[in-house]
Amino acid sequence: MIFEISPGAPESPVILHVPHASRELTPAARATLLVTDEELAEELDHLTDAHTDVLARHAAQSAAARPWIFRHRWSRLVVDPERFPDDREEMRAVGMGAVYTHGFAGRKLRDADFVRDQAALQTHFRPYAAAVADLVARRLSATGRAVILDIHSYPTIPLPYELHATDPRPPVCLGTDPFHTPPELIAAATAAFGDVALNTPFAGCYVPAEFHGRDPRVTALMLEIRRDGYMHEPGGPPTGGLDRLAAALATVVNSVSPAF
Repeated sequence: MIFEISPGAPESPVILHVPHASRELTPAARATLLVTDEELAEELDHLTDAHTDVLARHAAQSAAARPWIFRHRWSRLVVDPERFPDDREEMRAVGMGAVYTHGFAGRKLRDADFVRDQAALQTHFRPYAAAVADLVARRLSATGRAVILDIHSYPTIPLPYELHATDPRPPVCLGTDPFHTPPELIAAATAAFGDVALNTPFAGCYVPAEFHGRDPRVTALMLEIRRDGYMHEPGGPPTGGLDRLAAALATVVNSVSPAF
């Protein structure tokens, strides 16, 4: 299975989307990699949004109405489900489109292969996107709206691949969309997390293509949590900050669960 859905309360419109928490690789994806086990571990340490699945789970457990969790079961080194699968994707310039050919510091991970990449999009990327869209549609049907909170983390020190490495790096970056992120959602996250900034050093948020720019009942916000606030970098265990951040996330969930 490509993804895992943890059911929430029937009345909850909230979906916690966790796309980059896993370090697991499919055998097929591992077979295409040109790196040693040691080099692979280094890539995973830097590119995995470690413990964001734990953060989401803890927040869900303490929320007044349990949100739904949609979790990618595989590493982004298999397929990155949040990239555009075409030439719109700016990260293709550094070899980090939907299927990565290069890693966090420009190391070559695999050869370019159009046929392989198209197969990965067909068997992995598109089913994943369809499943997120289906969950959003079911929340709309059940509650009249859907709120996607896209849970990520990012390193304290910029990685070589970053295209906006000189931008400010706040404890929590809020990624927004001009159509799908209402001021009330930004305000709720700001009140819960405190020290935040908008769209720096990463911007935007995940909305399934079927709804993007079309359905205002779907609202969304990306939460990029700086890793020094909750874990030992680059790929170590969580710290006590994880519980504080999970509580803040639960507060956001509680804030947006009633109708605005």
